[in-house]
Amino acid sequence: MAVTAAALLLAACGSSPTASGGGPARNDKAEKAAAKAQEVYDRINGLSGEERRKTLVELAEKEGKLSIYTSNTDMDKLVEGFEDAYDIEVSVYRGNSESVLQRILQEQQANYFGNDFVDTNAGELNVLSKEGMFHPYKGELRDKVRKEGQADGWTAARFNAFVVGWNTNKVKPGQEPKSFEELADPKWKGQVSMEVGDVDWFAGLYKYYLDQGKSDAEVRDLMTRVAANSKIAKGHTTQGELLSAGQFGVTVSSYSHTIDKAEDKGAPVSWHPAAGSPVQPVLLRPNGMGLMKTATNPAAAMLFADWELTEGQKILEKAFRIGAIPSEKDPLAGLQVVAVPEQELLANGKKWDDLYADVVRAGQAIK
Repeated sequence: MAVTAAALLLAACGSSPTASGGGPARNDKAEKAAAKAQEVYDRINGLSGEERRKTLVELAEKEGKLSIYTSNTDMDKLVEGFEDAYDIEVSVYRGNSESVLQRILQEQQANYFGNDFVDTNAGELNVLSKEGMFHPYKGELRDKVRKEGQADGWTAARFNAFVVGWNTNKVKPGQEPKSFEELADPKWKGQVSMEVGDVDWFAGLYKYYLDQGKSDAEVRDLMTRVAANSKIAKGHTTQGELLSAGQFGVTVSSYSHTIDKAEDKGAPVSWHPAAGSPVQPVLLRPNGMGLMKTATNPAAAMLFADWELTEGQKILEKAFRIGAIPSEKDPLAGLQVVAVPEQELLANGKKWDDLYADVVRAGQAIK
């Protein structure tokens, strides 16, 4: 849905100033800004190890500032750690992923280069990358990122894992679902919840079943039968709170970190059964970072990228996030993981929006 909205916004605004279709004056200003930033980016991309770190710190602290646009709810903790480590003043605009995308597109169209760095969801990053607004981020740290997060034009910093979770008071040990298909059984009527905006999860699981040999009609029937057993929630946070309260027994696409955080605070929820493995496959969506091609503070932007993939990973892990670079405590180790089909969603967003909307109509809206 965000990608569809972005397409409408781009149509209204016209081509971006960094794309080939913009007017001559806009292109000239953007190209000058990009050329200046590119000198720094290319210099650093060619370095590694201690030489890269020392050069980056020197250049970034000379710039002294960094502007970040983000939808990351853990960004305050990341910025606090970064500012403690370096003599750089960071300003942050935070909104939902759609607001971040719209702000960047509108500012770029107006020749106002307000941010150096963006940290948001894959769908919005793909739109910005397609519009030519990022400079490539290279180096040994990117090479360590899970392959699902080494995207064209941007790099994952963390992942959202869509998991089947449950309320441990409502679903007793040994009764946990072992597969998504089980939740189509009428015995689960009214005990399941789906989230109204999870088009990316839906597209990933839909394509997974097609790849497993099911027909399109079979997959759609399965999804519709699960939806018929479901209460349809709006927003993962709200859905998580209702799961903790026992409004329903099972969620089909909760974020793993939402359940882990609630469980850590004492809520009766989990996505790990008393025996055996979690429901698989686990759908994985990258959330990441992009270096703005027109950055005023390119060295600071690149230093933050390096820092988020090193010290920042420890902060994200404490917040129950799944880091871009697997650690010894990797919660996905040994599990079957399927990546959300980001490029398919970018190319055919309306198709998947409409299909998912048709499926969830079989469910019961939560009032």
